[in-house]
Amino acid sequence: MSDAAHIPDEAETRARWGNFAWTAENVEQVKKIMARYPKGREASAIMPLLDLAQRQVGAETNTQGWLPVPVIEYCAAQVGMPYIRALEVVSFYTMYNMAPVGRYHVQVCGTTPCMLRGSDDVLDACYKKGLKKGATTPDGLFTLTEVECLGACVNAPMVQINDDNYEDLTFESTTAILEALARGETPKPGPQVDRFLSAPIGGPTVLKEFTS
Repeated sequence: MSDAAHIPDEAETRARWGNFAWTAENVEQVKKIMARYPKGREASAIMPLLDLAQRQVGAETNTQGWLPVPVIEYCAAQVGMPYIRALEVVSFYTMYNMAPVGRYHVQVCGTTPCMLRGSDDVLDACYKKGLKKGATTPDGLFTLTEVECLGACVNAPMVQINDDNYEDLTFESTTAILEALARGETPKPGPQVDRFLSAPIGGPTVLKEFTS
């Protein structure tokens, strides 16, 4: 698994993010999120609020985003939740970043199905492009993390980069994706071989009349 990411000094973090507040656009998003939950159940909104906050931090820093302590406190206060409970959520789910990451957060699945199908080749491609687990490249583009199952076992090996999954990877296709992102391009997510979603490679072999 990856080395622990470096969490910035708290004084530095509070100086930068102590006055965090929603943007005007996100104020409206928060209203929509809070409206989903009945009175007395506002704490249930903590996960989407944390996600929204992480995206706002990302937009402000031109990265994939992370959750500084003052930002977690801000979200917790909004739903009347003790800070420690919100921190428990952030530290449990890998969708939340507890330390700064690059513009592209490359999360490589290293669980058994992906490992058996070549996740070591995926990691090797990352290493060859200068990525290191638990670190961000000097240009600020990529942060590499090895994670547990991301739920695309049938199309293993795979990586999640920000909000997109890239599946059926090889050393070569992983390299091509990283190079495209570095050029500012958006590679096609999903399977990187001739298959639709999780259908057989080469296309369906039965019930063809029901496919588009």
